[in-house]
Amino acid sequence: MKSDNIKEGIDRTPHRSLLYATGIAKSEMKKPFIGIASSFTDLIPGHVGMRDLERAAENGVYSNGGHPFVFGIPGICDGIAMGHMGMHYSLPSRELIADMIETIAEAHSLDGLILLTNCDKITPGMLMASLRLNIPSVVVTAGPMLSGHYHGKRLSFVRDTFEAVAKFRINEITEKELNGLEMCACPGQGSCQGLYTANTMACMTEVLGMSLPGAGTAIAGSAIKKRIAFESGVRVVDLVRSENLFPRDIATIDSFKNAIAVDMALGGSSNSVLHLLAIANEAGIKLDLKLFDDISKNTPQLTNLRPAGEYFLEDLDFAGGIPSLLYELKNFINLAPVTVSGKSIGEIISDVNYVNNEVIRKADNPYRKEGGIAVLFGNLAPNGAVIKSSGVGQAAMKFTGRAVVFDSEESAMENISKGKIKEGDVVVIRYEGPKGGPGMREMLAPTSQIVGMGLGEKVALITDGRFSGGTRGPCVGHISPEAQEGGPIALVKDGDKIEIDIPNRKLNIALSAPELENRKTKFSKKPKKIDYGYLSRYAEFVSSADEGAIVNRNIRK
Repeated sequence: MKSDNIKEGIDRTPHRSLLYATGIAKSEMKKPFIGIASSFTDLIPGHVGMRDLERAAENGVYSNGGHPFVFGIPGICDGIAMGHMGMHYSLPSRELIADMIETIAEAHSLDGLILLTNCDKITPGMLMASLRLNIPSVVVTAGPMLSGHYHGKRLSFVRDTFEAVAKFRINEITEKELNGLEMCACPGQGSCQGLYTANTMACMTEVLGMSLPGAGTAIAGSAIKKRIAFESGVRVVDLVRSENLFPRDIATIDSFKNAIAVDMALGGSSNSVLHLLAIANEAGIKLDLKLFDDISKNTPQLTNLRPAGEYFLEDLDFAGGIPSLLYELKNFINLAPVTVSGKSIGEIISDVNYVNNEVIRKADNPYRKEGGIAVLFGNLAPNGAVIKSSGVGQAAMKFTGRAVVFDSEESAMENISKGKIKEGDVVVIRYEGPKGGPGMREMLAPTSQIVGMGLGEKVALITDGRFSGGTRGPCVGHISPEAQEGGPIALVKDGDKIEIDIPNRKLNIALSAPELENRKTKFSKKPKKIDYGYLSRYAEFVSSADEGAIVNRNIRK
């Protein structure tokens, strides 16, 4: 066992002495040492219930003859960080999380890991760490929040808070109604109720095979979630003892293709593209945007969850969860990849005995014939851009409008709030990419304001930043190269004609090549927005969005 590095032999007398100081019994020293990386915090609704899951996972480890050690990992709530300085730190925290788990696991020679996670950047960061370390690991996602209820209607976070602000400003709802929504939209623990980034990544984790069947959708605070945590503790000890199934054996290229297909069938968050690129990188697997688009073109969308639809994550769970979705998608995925449970995808599908086909449609009766994410290319995005096409109405699938340009989210937000954006505009928000932001902020506040004002299909928004999983409408993000690197988005001027063509995967500015080249000769890089601390270092090393905004390029072979 790897932990023998810190507990075996005369030379490790001092090490054992320190371990005994933690309260460990001498009889435990021969057992596998299992780290429980817990992102518990009182700051994030998705994480406040993790103390119960820590206990369940510990009990599972103990029951199977391992010894658990809980250690803390930080997390950021994107909803709380949204629309101010805090959002700069959200995506960069993914790298910190991966680095911290690597550091603790290597420094203490842990034999295996339980990765207790839930929200937007924490889950991908933990997956990145598991593949980098390649020691037996089981991911436990803490589960989605139940829907809120107000005056007989079910509520979800984004539509009934962010979009409600704009509705209040245009007198569509009263202050009393706004206050009622504020108090009722988020009723308790769990990740936000729709198919936003946190829940998308929980589902991706299950499909990749890194969590036990059912983990991706099991409701936060439920008994089944506690049982999954317990069984995960049991299972990681088995994996350590068998020494024949490691993260890189599980998360193979076929597993990633399956995850992309399920992402498309769900109509998941566009952030999943960034995260799957980064996670695959840690496994030494090269994905590219074209693969995402090719799979999307050949995968039917079988669910219609919020923000684009009316179903919630609880509905997906009650309909059979990810195993039932895999069952309906079986002709579009590879059934051979093994999962952390020891079962293959095909074996998991064979256990399915119920599918609610109102929530999870059959492949011959999809919501859309194509998947939920499209990748656009053109003279405005030579290296690609990403849009959650499942959130775009048919009338806006092709959109041509005049550019209204802003060099920051704050500037755009101020003008949107004052009603200065009109039907037919294409809002351009630039210098918000991985380097330019820095940190590639989410643009949920501007997009929610636009939707809440009734302009959701009448105004487009394009950015080298990114969007929340709660975004809907013709909103194109991840434009690469970004403005800070001199990408064409830096050359756009007010009034330029922007053409978005989702069916034909095009994003263009109606300018000739000579005119674009002339503008480029006059381009000068802007100084850093933030030139101190972690964000300054992050901006120096982070890659472009089309590569997953990764920092770690040196992969262990």
